Amino acid sequence: MTAPSRSSGPAQRRTTRPAGRRRPPRTRWGLRTSAVAAGLLLAAGGVGHAMVTGVETRIGRVDPFLGMPTDERPGGGSGLNFLVVGTDGRDKLTKEEKRTYHLGGAPCHCTDTLMLVHLSAERDRASIISLPRDSYAEVPAHQDAATGRRHPRHPVKLNSAYAEGGPNLTVRTVEHMTGVHIDHYLEVDFTSFMRSVDAVGGVEICTPRPLRDSFTGLDLPPGRSLLGGGQALQYVRSRHIDASADLGRMHRQQRFLASLIHKITSSGVLMNPIRFKDVAETMLESVRADSGFAANDLVDLGQAMRGFTPSSSEFVSVPLTKENLRLPGGGQAVRWDPVASQQLFQAVRDDRPIAEHPAKGAKPPHATVVDVPPSEVRVHVDNGTARPGLGDTVADALHATGFVTAGVPGNTARGAAARTVIDYDPRWDRSARSLAAALPGAQLRPVAGRGPVLQVTVGADFKAVTPVRAEQPPQTPGSVGAITGDEAVCP
Repeated sequence: MTAPSRSSGPAQRRTTRPAGRRRPPRTRWGLRTSAVAAGLLLAAGGVGHAMVTGVETRIGRVDPFLGMPTDERPGGGSGLNFLVVGTDGRDKLTKEEKRTYHLGGAPCHCTDTLMLVHLSAERDRASIISLPRDSYAEVPAHQDAATGRRHPRHPVKLNSAYAEGGPNLTVRTVEHMTGVHIDHYLEVDFTSFMRSVDAVGGVEICTPRPLRDSFTGLDLPPGRSLLGGGQALQYVRSRHIDASADLGRMHRQQRFLASLIHKITSSGVLMNPIRFKDVAETMLESVRADSGFAANDLVDLGQAMRGFTPSSSEFVSVPLTKENLRLPGGGQAVRWDPVASQQLFQAVRDDRPIAEHPAKGAKPPHATVVDVPPSEVRVHVDNGTARPGLGDTVADALHATGFVTAGVPGNTARGAAARTVIDYDPRWDRSARSLAAALPGAQLRPVAGRGPVLQVTVGADFKAVTPVRAEQPPQTPGSVGAITGDEAVCP
């Protein structure tokens, strides 16, 4: 994969930031608070610096930038970029925890999750980009630290870069693929993830359908669930729930992270220095970070997040092509869309939003989350009442919320249906439930052999079509498909 063009002014690390890379002023955090709240934040921030200084000693240190020539790295831009990797380390878990949460296997010492996190220069927006672990990647030429053997540049799956060369090769590979300069590196293992979730009191997630994965032990009912650390780990690890595999897992990880950010920013943790210190210590106990990531950076991030709302965060997975690429040693890797992915990373380099955000003060329109995307549901509508044109009205409203309306609306012979009815083939029961969410109160009536087109007969009880949406927007070729945090958290 060819690296994108690089801008001038490469940078290394916050502590040795050259003049070519502007550091945003500490006084500009993009906070939208009253004068009283601002005063409280300043006071809490001052105490926070003093209290969190000791937290640094709990952070495991690694130098992912060692030996990386500045002229081989992408140039710096506005904002701050973190590479966050999740590994499968489980050494500090108890035998009971490993048994309960299906963690008894041997770790592969590879990256289970990779995310590029961009914090805007104004500190009012966080962009989280999931990098598929099975992405086709070309690791740069490197030397094995243990044997001293030189390895030429060669293709692998992205998560293999960590197994071959640890954090250093992982950062080099991601920078080469994205053209984005990495400022900080954070590495989280299973233990730190579980303890962090428990430290904030659990995280709420919502699902329109049951989620079960025998490999991780996940078993969640439809609706809302408050997940503790162990269940949360099962949720973000599960990849055998449906045919979406790793891509579905990345979407669940994004929704979970959106809910975690919402929990931290709305629960008062960031307004209470003592509580913030306790949570920070727990979160950092099993974290490894680059030597340039200091306690001051942690407090700065905490201050920035105090101004966050759910729509302050945005989530996206790197757009992919439909064709996979075969690796020389066997197996296949997913391929990034060469146009859409570069548009995505250019937005990061330019410090631009990647999703459509609601106007300041505006509430995003509420839409019920459904299992099957409405764009995959075909519907025919008939008017079962004496009200002229009602069939057209309902068909237009269903089409407006995403359903595929088939045929021309007609009228029933009787024209006196008291209740709205959805006739459906039992083989398309999930589609029927998604349609029923848009027509509250409608009766579901299974009809064997009906086929994929659902039949709606509008009754006298009809009031309005309720907007619905899929958990994740469909990603069409050439598009990015980003969502904001308010679209990912529970309504």
